[in-house]
Amino acid sequence: MQRDWIATARTLSEALPFLQRYDDAIVVIKLGGHAMGSEAALDSFARDIVLMQQVGVNPVVVHGGGPMVTDMLGRLGIESSFVGGKRVTSEEMIGVVEMVLSGSVNKSITQAINRQGGQAVGLSGKDGGLMTCTITDPALGAVGTPEHVDPTVLRALFDSDMIPVIAPIGAGESGETLNVNGDTAAGAIAAALGADRLLLLTDVAGVKNAEGELLTELTAAEIEALTADGVIAGGMIPKTETALMAIRQGVRAAVILDGRAPNACLLELFTEHGAGTIIRGIGQ
Repeated sequence: MQRDWIATARTLSEALPFLQRYDDAIVVIKLGGHAMGSEAALDSFARDIVLMQQVGVNPVVVHGGGPMVTDMLGRLGIESSFVGGKRVTSEEMIGVVEMVLSGSVNKSITQAINRQGGQAVGLSGKDGGLMTCTITDPALGAVGTPEHVDPTVLRALFDSDMIPVIAPIGAGESGETLNVNGDTAAGAIAAALGADRLLLLTDVAGVKNAEGELLTELTAAEIEALTADGVIAGGMIPKTETALMAIRQGVRAAVILDGRAPNACLLELFTEHGAGTIIRGIGQ
């Protein structure tokens, strides 16, 4: 037992340089629907977010909820389809998508954070003029790409020691409701905030090569080559595209990591080992 205490103390001591490194830093975390697999997993994630804030980080949670949306659509007899990892969203579906993402999913995350002693506030990209979007592709229906992100409301929440939890629903130029890919929304918000880190939590360990081995660090050129070769495919494409967009717009680094792994965010930020696949900006 004493050895366990000593190991814990050593771990805390070794974390000091990283705690200093991220003091007052903005970290945007994209929580994927698959990473919310159980109440215990969500509580563990929420505890990590509260700890991050407690040691001086300004966390912003942007969540998905694809499995929950698919489940609800299925109950209503509405079939889902995807193009390039993005959900085709008809006018019939957009109300259901908003109800699930801005409603049950968003509130379950805010409540989990609040149970751990944090002060989380749930909102969507439609609130406070946060995210104005244009139609991504008419073939995708009511799906938007962030055209303008105004982080004023997020900075006000930072000043009040509150943790924003954002559903990826945006407003179109005419005020219409648009579904936004969660990774894309997280990247745009991270870029607008000049975030230090963008953490994309998913249901895999990170980007893997053709042999299935985890690639711990990638450059933009390597990502483009892996995509051209078909190694990066499906739902990983929006994640790597988001990571590249974010670092090109000023985010210091983006990391794709397994949100199902215990304490994944803490391992990435506060240990030398890190977690997942990191994509750094030039010179970082």
